Amino acid sequence: VRSKHSADESVTFVVGKYGKLDILVNGAAGNFLANANELTYKGFKTVMDIDAGGVFNMSTACFGALSETESQATIVNISMTLHYGATWYQSHASAAKSAIDSLTRSFALEWGRHGISVVGIAPGPIDNTPGMAKLGPGLAEAGLARIPAGRMGSTMDIALGVIYLCSNAASFITGHTVVIDGGEWLYKKPMVLPDEVSKISRRVEGKSRAMRPTSKL
Repeated sequence: VRSKHSADESVTFVVGKYGKLDILVNGAAGNFLANANELTYKGFKTVMDIDAGGVFNMSTACFGALSETESQATIVNISMTLHYGATWYQSHASAAKSAIDSLTRSFALEWGRHGISVVGIAPGPIDNTPGMAKLGPGLAEAGLARIPAGRMGSTMDIALGVIYLCSNAASFITGHTVVIDGGEWLYKKPMVLPDEVSKISRRVEGKSRAMRPTSKL
């Protein structure tokens, strides 16, 4: 997907074999853990070229065929939630995924008049995938507490999301990236345990009411 020529050739092959093109799913990704101060520009550029460059090359290569189909035309860009805040050792991938989300919005704005919907999916931790094996060893066990849904995601969760976004049920959705992560990116460690909230709340409420203003203004 880093090659515009290869992208063009793949579209020519698909249209030649099937006669049309209705759906493009951009899911190519390159990633690895790296301290930002130790990351080389070559490593940074490689991830950007695969992720963001791949989305650009494939989407622009498919534009003509998608705009000509009589069916619903949809592009689904797979990103992540790494850049929703920040993620340790993922400066390169975070930049690439942020660029993908930006392309999703830009393409949706410009290509809607050509009958093309452009949407995205941001997966969370997905069990039994190469990404989890490489980037999150042990997370399947230790990280469940960070997932409000109480389980790891599955490849079927993502597949069903793609099917929905390509269906008539989502025909009025464009420019939006759907997060499918069981609530993982929302996680914050609670300040107090759930069973202690009411007791602590009553205690601090009494203290706050007993306080008096100290300013003379």
